[in-house]
Amino acid sequence: MVRIYHNPRCSKSRATLQLLKDRGLDPQVIEYLDTPPDAESIRQLLTKLNFSARDLLREGEQEYRDLGLADDSLGDEQIIQAMVSHPRLIERPIVETEGGARIGRPPESVLEVL
Repeated sequence: MVRIYHNPRCSKSRATLQLLKDRGLDPQVIEYLDTPPDAESIRQLLTKLNFSARDLLREGEQEYRDLGLADDSLGDEQIIQAMVSHPRLIERPIVETEGGARIGRPPESVLEVL
């Protein structure tokens, strides 16, 4: 099982998807802006990534500022709920396999879990 949480407008996401295809893989593509992961899926990804919820946040997004997510007193559950409601906050791309998950920045980093 290889799954990519993909944003087709993102060059790193497109490059990561192409890297997977070049390796002969046919990953399940989840366009997460159209089909956002639920809270449990995000928790599972965080476990596989060995990340805190804050580690998965895109701090440059307007929603990050609008929701006050720079507040260090916010816990993982509050941040996860923000990502469920505003999936643009989720770092991309994420490649998930049974062996783990990696952020495709740079795209070659996902090779560690293939």
